[in-house]
Amino acid sequence: MRHGQTRWNAERRFQGQSDIPLDETGEAQAERAARLLAALRPDLIVSSDLVRASGTAAPLGRLTGLEVTLDKDLRERHGGCWEGLTDTEIRERYPQAHATWTPPDGEPSVAVADRVAAALHRAAAAVAEQGSAHQNSGLDGLAVVVSHGAALRLGMSRLLGMPDELFGALGPLSNCSWSVLGLRPDGRRRLLEHNAGTLPEPILSDDR
Repeated sequence: MRHGQTRWNAERRFQGQSDIPLDETGEAQAERAARLLAALRPDLIVSSDLVRASGTAAPLGRLTGLEVTLDKDLRERHGGCWEGLTDTEIRERYPQAHATWTPPDGEPSVAVADRVAAALHRAAAAVAEQGSAHQNSGLDGLAVVVSHGAALRLGMSRLLGMPDELFGALGPLSNCSWSVLGLRPDGRRRLLEHNAGTLPEPILSDDR
């Protein structure tokens, strides 16, 4: 799940790893998402340690009684000199870099994909190891991971085995919307839902 709205989101500023808190709208979004996701009885909650993500995860932790585990590898892409700039400012000052969305002194997309995918792997392994409230339903377990828009899209792309040149194929995540990844019988991951904001139905099919 992507974090809730911040003031910088509303102003269309590049946040990167700048630690910007949720605004009032973002706090309401987090409370609503928590009520929906708590109904799915998650087994584990893992969050980026940036406050906009951990603040989004906190209501879900309170409703479920689960401790929120912080993982700094779930942080957003470091944006270098772009952090704090609006999209218009970036376009005007860095037109060539803006065309490929590559901050000149920021973190490369491949590096973000690798570290976030590793964090997603750890969350999946942890929930499988501890057992699941869903063991009688055909599901192996449910981990809710709270992170950031670019970080999640890049990490999921890597987890799904997409080549680097297709990292832009997944569309953006709205604030407090989520994607659902499942495990295929052959051990590979698959994308079941993307940019969802309503209660997903558990998918029990093992079709290939």
